[in-house]
Amino acid sequence: MSQESLAPDGGPQGPDALPEYAERVLEVAELIPPGRVMTYGDVAEWLGEGGPRQVGRVMALYGGAVPWWRVVRADGVLLPGHEPRALGHYRAEGTPLKDASRAAQDHVPRLDMRRARWDGGGDTRGHT
Repeated sequence: MSQESLAPDGGPQGPDALPEYAERVLEVAELIPPGRVMTYGDVAEWLGEGGPRQVGRVMALYGGAVPWWRVVRADGVLLPGHEPRALGHYRAEGTPLKDASRAAQDHVPRLDMRRARWDGGGDTRGHT
């Protein structure tokens, strides 16, 4: 039995057990205030572990139960295949967006990363 299949108390994990790193990533996603975002790299840096790809993998596998739309690509492009749902969340929360350029596929706006990005500081009320 590998170390990865053991629970913290040394016993085997159940089939529904979430890996510890995944739990930590999802906890950070839940901390991000409405109207703000963190990049995959920001989350990894906050945790001091992993990188953007590892965070993205966690979000892809387990992120459905948390505000997944608040963990984003660094370029502000909306998650491919989820643009309409994400855009609905961003508009409802007042997340800063940039108008899409004429060259943008389907004219989907991007996140205004300069204004929407949250550094994990004490202000959890949203953007100003």
